[in-house]
Amino acid sequence: MNPNFDKSPDGLLPAIIQDQWTGKVLMLGYMNAEAFKKTQAEDKVTFYSRSKKRLWTKGETSENYLLVNDIALDCDQDAILIKATPQGPTCHTGSDTCWNEENEDKVLFISRLRTIIKDRKNNPSEKSYTTSLFNKGINKIAQKVGEEAVELVIEAKDDNKDLFLGEAADLLFHYLILLEAKDIKLDEVIDTLLERHK
Repeated sequence: MNPNFDKSPDGLLPAIIQDQWTGKVLMLGYMNAEAFKKTQAEDKVTFYSRSKKRLWTKGETSENYLLVNDIALDCDQDAILIKATPQGPTCHTGSDTCWNEENEDKVLFISRLRTIIKDRKNNPSEKSYTTSLFNKGINKIAQKVGEEAVELVIEAKDDNKDLFLGEAADLLFHYLILLEAKDIKLDEVIDTLLERHK
C-alpha cells in the first residue's frame, strides 16, 4: 500500500477516519509519509498537524485514541480511508464526531459477525459452537432458530429487559447462522424488504 504523497505540493494527503462498526465519518485529518508509516506500525491513527507542524497521534493528550482496523486508498492513491475503533469522543469539543453527530449505531457489527460465522463454516474448529451447529445440519440449525424465537416471545411477555435482550441476541445470532447454512446473504433479505417497501 503506497499512497502517492508526491501528488500534493506539501506532501500531505487527506485521511478520512470512519468508525469500523457504525460507518460514521469521525473526522478528517492530513498525513505525510511519516505519519502514515507510524499509523501502520502502531495501529493508532497519527496525523501531521498543520498548525503544530509536527506528527500528532490522535489521543496523545486525551487518550481518546483511534485504533486502526483497516486502511484503504482511493483509486488515485491520493486519499486515505481508515476504519478505526474510537476510544472515546473523537472531536476536541467532546463530540463523538467532528460534525457534532452521535456515533451510536452499531449495525455494521452484523457484517463482522456474518464474516465470523462464514469462517466457522469454511474453517471448522472443534471448539466452536457455531461449527458444531453447521456439523449437525440444516434441520438442527432451523430447529434452534425456532427454539430461540419461542424463548424471545416468552420473554417479550415479561418486563425483564436483560432477559429479553439476551433472547433477542440469541435469535439474531442463530438466524444469521441459518442464512449462512442456506447460502443466502443478508443483503438478499434486505432487498426483499426494500422491494416490499416500494
